[in-house]
Amino acid sequence: MRSKKYGNDVLAGDWRRPLKGRIPEIAAEPGLVAEDPDSGFCGAVVGCDKFGVTLEDRFGKRRVFPLTKSGFLIDGKPVTLVRPDAAPGAAANTPARSASGSIAVKGLRAQVAKESRIYVEGVHDAELVEKIWGHDLRVEGVVVEYLEGVDDLPAIVEEFGPDEGRRLGVLVDHLVDGSKESRIAAQVTSPHVLVTGHPFIDIWEAVKPSAVGIRAWPRIPRGVPWKEGVLAELGWGDDVGASWKRILRSVNTYTDLEPALLGRVEELIDFVTAPAP
Repeated sequence: MRSKKYGNDVLAGDWRRPLKGRIPEIAAEPGLVAEDPDSGFCGAVVGCDKFGVTLEDRFGKRRVFPLTKSGFLIDGKPVTLVRPDAAPGAAANTPARSASGSIAVKGLRAQVAKESRIYVEGVHDAELVEKIWGHDLRVEGVVVEYLEGVDDLPAIVEEFGPDEGRRLGVLVDHLVDGSKESRIAAQVTSPHVLVTGHPFIDIWEAVKPSAVGIRAWPRIPRGVPWKEGVLAELGWGDDVGASWKRILRSVNTYTDLEPALLGRVEELIDFVTAPAP
C-alpha cells in the first residue's frame, strides 16, 4: 500500500529547502554529533568559529565545514548549525548526549543485567569504560567486570561458559603482534567470545595527552614499571591512585580518548548485545 502523504521516492525533491521555520537552528556545542550529508562525514563538534565548524570522527580525523543553512544532519534530520554565542536558547533544542556521543535516554530505569558480560583487565580500565560508556551499558543491561590481568584468560573463559545467549567480550591491554597478551588471546577460540584490545601498554595511554595537559606520554624503558616510570618522568610524585584520579577527571567525553580504544569498546558492546539468530 502506498501512502497518500508521500510520492514514490521519499528522498525526492530538495530536502535542504523546506518551508521556512521547519529546520531548527542548533548551537554547535562541543561534543554534539553531526553529519555532513554531502560527504557522509560524521563526528563530534570540537570547535566552531566564524570560519566554520570542526568535526572529529571516532578515528580522530578532523574536518572543517561551513555553517550553511540546513547543512547538517542530526539523528538523520536536517539542522542548521550556528555558533554557540549566536544562538541563545538554541541548546534547548539539542538532544542530550551521553559521554560516548550517543543520545541519552531520559528517565532510564535499571534493567535486569544480561548474562553476557564485558571483561577488562583492571580497575582503571573498568572506571574509564564506566565513565564514557556507562549510560550505554545500563541501557543495554550489560555489566563490566575486571580481571586483574589476563594470564588466566582461557580458564576464566571456560569457567564463564559462553554460548549463543551468553556472550563474553574481553578488552585486553597491549594487544599487538608478538606480545604475551596476543599469545594468550589466541588460545580463546569460542565463537561466543570476542577478545580484542588496544595497542597501549596501559589504559592510561588511551587518554589523549592533550586532555591530560601533557605533550605526550613518556616512553619508559623495559625493566622499569610503566606507571611508576611515567609518574617520575612527569614529576607527578609516586601516588599511582591519585595520579589515576587526575587522569580520569580530565576525561569528559569520547573525544578525550584515542580512536584505538573507542572502536574496540564499541565493537565489544555490539558483540555482546547482538540478538541471537
